[in-house]
Amino acid sequence: ALVYGGTQSTNIGEIIESFQNAVLLDGNDTIVLAGIAMLLVGLAFKVAAVPFHVWTPDVYQGAPTSVTAFMASVGKAGAFAAMLRVLVIALPFHRDDWRPAIWVLALLSLVIGSALAVVQTDVKRMLAYSSISHAGFILVGVEAAGHDAGEPVLGAGMPSVLTYLLLYSVLTIGSFAVVAIVARSNGGDTSLDAFKGLAARRPALTLGLTVFLLAQAGVPLTSGFVAKWGVIQAAVEEESYAIAIIAMIAAVIAAFLYLRIMVNAWLEPSAESTEREAVPFATGFAVVLAAAFTLFVGVWPGWLLDAADTVTQYAR
Repeated sequence: ALVYGGTQSTNIGEIIESFQNAVLLDGNDTIVLAGIAMLLVGLAFKVAAVPFHVWTPDVYQGAPTSVTAFMASVGKAGAFAAMLRVLVIALPFHRDDWRPAIWVLALLSLVIGSALAVVQTDVKRMLAYSSISHAGFILVGVEAAGHDAGEPVLGAGMPSVLTYLLLYSVLTIGSFAVVAIVARSNGGDTSLDAFKGLAARRPALTLGLTVFLLAQAGVPLTSGFVAKWGVIQAAVEEESYAIAIIAMIAAVIAAFLYLRIMVNAWLEPSAESTEREAVPFATGFAVVLAAAFTLFVGVWPGWLLDAADTVTQYAR
């Protein structure tokens, strides 16, 4: 409403035109800034960026796993797409106003998301805080995209965000598919203890989970490495060295989280029977597809990066 009050439109093209033609009335620029601030708060809540993240762990843990997977992938991707459209495409002339806020949100999300994830004992809560850290990485790309907002040639920021969103969504769906199977076999229990001895009972499923966790940690030859490398490279190209270094440190901290899950699955003995259990076909097929895509993109990322560049040009 405030942005409409300042620009007399909610159409992105008309908002851009109002700034280009400097048709804002006296005092309306302040109204627009207030509107941008409120839009940013709403979008930060949707993507679960710190400090607007407090709903995420409880919701992820309490919701059915399939719903959690949808929120963590499609919901987050849609919110970030809206953020790019509103900030980078519609409001490039205020980039010096919103970019510092994005920088702070990225910093807080990276540090707090990674730090709190490693102390959790429930895998769904772990992945919830991990998603907050991932939001921080994506915000690093948004901040980098802000440097070129409104310019004739865009840098690597927006393509890196689009790539990260797609790859993260696949990893999230695959990870929560495994969690759903484990929860179904353990009466809804998704604690770390429920994953003990998983390799003995379901070795193929555990292998798929390992691929997803290694990718989320950013290990080379996985899609996660391509995603993290893209946003960090975009930040370095725009000389945002501090946030790039913080992102790399956060990735190292978060790796411990994924290691804890893998150790429980592969090395810890199960208190229950180690008899092998069948995996539901539909869920197992989804895990296989997601794992194959994760490894394929990790080895041959060029086609996806080219596609992201093409989409970026059309998005303008």
